[in-house]
Amino acid sequence: MSTITDDVAAAARLVEWGLRPRQVPARDLEYADLVRRHGEDDAFADLVKAVAAGFNLLILDVDPRSGIVLAPREDSVFAVRIEEYAKRTALSSRGTDKVVHGIAHLAVAALAYPRPDDLANDSYVGYVTVDQVDGVVRDACRVLDERAALAEENNDPLETAPELERAWRAYARRPAAAGTKDGRAASDTTRGMVAKAVRFLADQGFLVVRNDENGGAYRTTPRFQVQVRELAANAAFRELTSLGVVTVTDGAGSLHAVHSDTL
Repeated sequence: MSTITDDVAAAARLVEWGLRPRQVPARDLEYADLVRRHGEDDAFADLVKAVAAGFNLLILDVDPRSGIVLAPREDSVFAVRIEEYAKRTALSSRGTDKVVHGIAHLAVAALAYPRPDDLANDSYVGYVTVDQVDGVVRDACRVLDERAALAEENNDPLETAPELERAWRAYARRPAAAGTKDGRAASDTTRGMVAKAVRFLADQGFLVVRNDENGGAYRTTPRFQVQVRELAANAAFRELTSLGVVTVTDGAGSLHAVHSDTL
């Protein structure tokens, strides 16, 4: 029979596996055994929860497909600070760039899982491309621009509108694409910034690269599905999906972006 010390070490080990975003139980027998034990042993599950709480981590899910999915609390040492995110994505210090990246992350989630059923179906896999994400966000900006104009006609101050409606200008005023002297895509365009944001999600184990088509094509992972289930309660996410710019083209869940005439 394992000792208390062994149980604590095993619980901590499972939490440690969760901090490796690209690892899944199917690739490691130890990880799979710990996930199985978590599902079968309530006392062990409580111990894992306590260890995670000690590191200011929330357990979003523990599943044989995704493994243990953790979310750091705001004051956790494992939380990704905006400074660290900026370093990884070459994000400038301008506040508008932070808004652009934030909207891009919301758009990826909304495009990958446009229907509630997609989030509820554990076997569902979403597909996104950089160009699709940029097109969806630009269409969202167009809709929000029209809404803002209507609000002004009705003498409704823009400050009273939803948060996303106040943020669209930061994205809309940037060009979608531009080339550099050596033929590369300029990093300060919206597509260049979306590409960096999407690559960050891939580094975190939320997306997997498929190919380089359309600016970069990706598929979702079970880990991302768990995260988006939590995100779906976010007001900005609900606001983006309610604009109607993400469309399902068939019952299988194939997606396309509805582009505006300005693209």
